[in-house]
Amino acid sequence: MLRHYDGIGLLRPAAVDPRTGYRYYRAEQLRRLNRVIALKELGLTLDQVRAIVDDQVDVAELRGMLRLRRAQLEAQVAADRARLAGIEARLRMIEREGRMTSQDVVLKEIPPVRVAELTGTARSYQTPDISPVIQPLYPELFRRLAAADICPTGPGLAYYEPAGEGEAVVVHAGVGVDEDRAAAGDVAIVDLPRVPTAATIVHHGSMDEVEGTLQVLAIWIEENGWRATGFARELYLDYSQEEPEKGVTELQIPVVKG
Repeated sequence: MLRHYDGIGLLRPAAVDPRTGYRYYRAEQLRRLNRVIALKELGLTLDQVRAIVDDQVDVAELRGMLRLRRAQLEAQVAADRARLAGIEARLRMIEREGRMTSQDVVLKEIPPVRVAELTGTARSYQTPDISPVIQPLYPELFRRLAAADICPTGPGLAYYEPAGEGEAVVVHAGVGVDEDRAAAGDVAIVDLPRVPTAATIVHHGSMDEVEGTLQVLAIWIEENGWRATGFARELYLDYSQEEPEKGVTELQIPVVKG
């Protein structure tokens, strides 16, 4: 490290033994070395470090550089936490494999339903992409309904549709209502049609851990000669964002024979 710092002119030795090539440093150079190491560990480039230790950066610029680095580290920590949560959810899913059986799957007709809804777009149908999109939609939906004096008459219901080419999906966060206007309270009022046949299963727990239940449902559909014709609907029978681990959600996948 010291050889490299010498080569780029960041920290020159006080003397170099011409016979052995050993570098010698004065004790007061430790202050500069410690500053270099501390700034390097913050993730700053060596060019940025040189400018700082050589007093080429004023206080305002230094503050801006450190704030930018802080934001980068916070974003990295948030991403790592999300990955960790995903790993933990996957481990729990693996541990539960075999506990839920195909006997939990029920074929049923889904009646038409009118919902008030808000929408967003997720990069894919994968849980890590869906969760950050759908979670803020529901508080905003209920806020707008309350402002319009509209009372929900049924549980929350989410459904999905392709957003176009690629894997992106449109996320619909809705709740059952009796409202008969085309739009009310700055939300869309949508009539979802009857589903003649849906394969359904009840998921217990957070929706961040729904993939294991979806796998059971998908395997049952394939093994019993059915074919899915769309994404799963999620009917939130008992769900709270404050206590998602206590959630009860019915997953409904429209199916046809063959």
